[in-house]
Amino acid sequence: MLDANREDLVLGIVGAGLMGRGIAQIAALAGIEVLMFDLRAGAAEEAKAALEQTLSMLVDKGKLSADERAAAAGRIVPAAALGEFARCHVVVEAIIENLDAKRDLFRQLEGVVGDDCLLASNTSSLAVTSIAAACRLPERVAGFHFFSPVPLMKIVEVIEGVLSAPWVGETLTALARRMGHTPVRAKDTPGFIVNHAGRGFLTEALRIVGEGVADFATVDRVLRAAAGFRLGPFELLDLTGLDVSHPVMESIYNQYYQEPRYRPSPIARQRLAAGLLGRKSGRGFYVHADGKPQTPPAPAAPALRD
Repeated sequence: MLDANREDLVLGIVGAGLMGRGIAQIAALAGIEVLMFDLRAGAAEEAKAALEQTLSMLVDKGKLSADERAAAAGRIVPAAALGEFARCHVVVEAIIENLDAKRDLFRQLEGVVGDDCLLASNTSSLAVTSIAAACRLPERVAGFHFFSPVPLMKIVEVIEGVLSAPWVGETLTALARRMGHTPVRAKDTPGFIVNHAGRGFLTEALRIVGEGVADFATVDRVLRAAAGFRLGPFELLDLTGLDVSHPVMESIYNQYYQEPRYRPSPIARQRLAAGLLGRKSGRGFYVHADGKPQTPPAPAAPALRD
């Protein structure tokens, strides 16, 4: 069994986007050397530069010392090619939510890493068993699903596929704890735990708007004020981006054989086609300025009748 607490642990991350950066940050702060690779030239270097800025902000806020910041930044190493992952003990992919792309990547990784290297997918909705089935050693594959923003969302789903060996889930559970997160063991079912439950939050909210019951700002306001959510469903969709959230909705719907309760909304598809992704594009359900949504004021309460 791989020791997730070994001092010389090397973690490979494929995908230098928001999710990959977040995983790299918490790993580096936990004393783990991180190799980052992205197909887009220069993306890994950009990710390291952005993480250095984030770490500097933590120093300014008094959450890190200058020495801790320098040590963490030094542990993040951009990789020019997957071939540099040969010495990794664990590799986590955080690429596009596409089954064929993830299968192809894992097949490539199996030609690079050792047979004892653990391969983990950050998939949010795809079947881990389906990803692993394309591998030469499917027993070393599992799901390791973080939530955005990774440094603040202190939970991670650990998902064993049908073919996963017991040590894989145990190792990822220990690794999550080392990185300061709470691991939750989940079954390899569509959406796992959180995204399955999210159908009642996001999909139902879209249906309420689609049926003309309320507008999106009102739905958000009610769920924050009356139900205690920190973010309303449309604020959450803007944070994650419709380019991420809508394919997950479609994936879960299709994996449940078009169960009507999980049917995606045409509203999301239309806005995705228009490029209204959310914060990352500057406009989604809300207009975003300096990374913050511009929330319309709540309407005045109707006057009482005499």
